[in-house]
Amino acid sequence: MQTTTPEDTANPATGPSLKILMLTSSYPKYPGDVTAPFIEAIAQYSQANGHRVTVVLPYHPDLKRPPVEKGVRFYPYKYALRKNWNIWGYAASLQGDVKVRKLIYLLLPFVLLSSLWKMWRLTGREKYDLIQAHWVIPNAPVAVLAGLLRHIPIVISLHGSDVYMAERIKPVGWAARWAFRRAAAVTASSPDLLERAQRLGAPRTPGRAEVIPYGVDPATFKMPARSRAEIRQELGFTPGQPVLLMVGRLVYKKGFGYAIRALPEVLKSYPAACLVIAGGGDLMEPLKRLAADLGLQDKVRFEGPVPHDRVPDYLAACDLFLLPSIVDDKGNVDGLPNTLLEAMSMEKAVVASAVAGVPQAVTGGENGCLVPQRDPTALAKAILELLNDPALREKYGKAARRKVLEELNWTAISARYSRVFQAASFASRQSKPSERH
Repeated sequence: MQTTTPEDTANPATGPSLKILMLTSSYPKYPGDVTAPFIEAIAQYSQANGHRVTVVLPYHPDLKRPPVEKGVRFYPYKYALRKNWNIWGYAASLQGDVKVRKLIYLLLPFVLLSSLWKMWRLTGREKYDLIQAHWVIPNAPVAVLAGLLRHIPIVISLHGSDVYMAERIKPVGWAARWAFRRAAAVTASSPDLLERAQRLGAPRTPGRAEVIPYGVDPATFKMPARSRAEIRQELGFTPGQPVLLMVGRLVYKKGFGYAIRALPEVLKSYPAACLVIAGGGDLMEPLKRLAADLGLQDKVRFEGPVPHDRVPDYLAACDLFLLPSIVDDKGNVDGLPNTLLEAMSMEKAVVASAVAGVPQAVTGGENGCLVPQRDPTALAKAILELLNDPALREKYGKAARRKVLEELNWTAISARYSRVFQAASFASRQSKPSERH
């Protein structure tokens, strides 16, 4: 079988080409799906940087990806005998992002064996320079085992709920520690996430432990050619109506309930204002009940899941973007939500909680407002400050876009991943001087 070596092709910005095998439990199931778009971006931009990327992911009935897309190869693995048992990954394994669904425990052995078998077969057919495991739990132990058996270095990339589960469940924590100690490098989307992983045994050496935030494509998330008035009319907003927007899965750590609780204070000054919640999830009915209990059923619009390619329209139509994230009662917290970066790319002023990775993107008083978590009063005050000052909203929006163009775009972020990949691969080759790739 003919294979290429890392030296065969190279991107001057990202170094020699590598053959990268990615193991993930989530990925957009079809174009427009909002499930883990950051994994798709990491894969596609790594491919665009000259690397050869293969993605191993769980089967799902709704998974509609061709075998090869934009150069990225896909290999789904099957683990369930019945169609309705396909609840592994794709943001379906956890209820409210804090509680493991009971069926998951029964599926776990089949998932681990199926994913390991797929990895074993692929690494036996061709030589990979690197394995990237997305989420330390459940994927890193499988990736590390395959890597040890095939002598391939592992990079573990952390995204949030994986570290939370490792902290909360002892056997899961043991598995995470075992994987961390054998990883060539670990990346995390926020400093908080990396620090928590390091308490579980992740590397602390610079170069082997890196905070790499998510990015956004500023060419996709920009003000559309159509007029804002036209878009607002399409979406059912009246002229001059203040629109507050939140986008994301309806789970506890997103803090949607605090925005609902802040709305009555906003309505005292802006009675026509409405809060738009775009997303689906386990908390849909509880959030609707909260709005009804506060007499806000006509002021809060629940849009349900919005296709990713429609999100720019909602962002274009809104006046403010809200991200009232929290460290939830179980200790779970977001890393750096993609929706925040998308709003910033669209030149939207944002009001966000100062938790986890948010301060990497938002600097209070420069490109947005940061407020304490779980504080509806502070949230309402910041909203009113920006609604009262259109010039300040515009200033923050333009500064947010600049931040994206200069730092938080996928081209820049993928180059940072490439540097970690190159260092891990190089260290592995140095430890095996007699082995040629």
